[in-house]
Amino acid sequence: MKTTYKFILSAMFLAIGIILPFFTGQIPQIGNMLLPMHIPVFLCGFICGWQYGGLVGLITPLLRSFLLGAPPLYPNAISMCVELAVYGITCGLLYNLFKRKNVASIYLSILPAMIVGRIMWGIMQLLLLGFKDIPFSWTMFISGAFLNAIPGIIIQLILIPLVVSAINYSEAHKNKRVEQK
Repeated sequence: MKTTYKFILSAMFLAIGIILPFFTGQIPQIGNMLLPMHIPVFLCGFICGWQYGGLVGLITPLLRSFLLGAPPLYPNAISMCVELAVYGITCGLLYNLFKRKNVASIYLSILPAMIVGRIMWGIMQLLLLGFKDIPFSWTMFISGAFLNAIPGIIIQLILIPLVVSAINYSEAHKNKRVEQK
């Protein structure tokens, strides 16, 4: 995939990451459960590669915070920019290691990315809240990273493999048509 094309797709994923939370943002509890900014970052990592996914993950929460005030910059957007950057980098790197681009390789890339990203979110929350002497407990971490996020995690585990598989299928058939000509 050409660099210009990857930049254009990355810009599209960034725009989706800015816009998608509007659909859930009217009720913050729902937005926190559905994790709308995560989806375009994962897709960018899978489709454009780890560098682009990491950059989109880093920029999206910060840009959204500066432009719209949500998520609040401290500590949420700062923690999220690390979390989302890790998602984009990890899923892109792992997916690139697989010779076969199938559903198994997608899941073997997204699941570790989700775990590592959520751990990084917890570390950032611990550090940032610690600066203000606000406690961040193990219960708060489990609740924020996993329990409250279950609906969003389920959506990601269904939607992202479907989209990436559809794109892979489309690319494979396009390449076959080109070879036949």
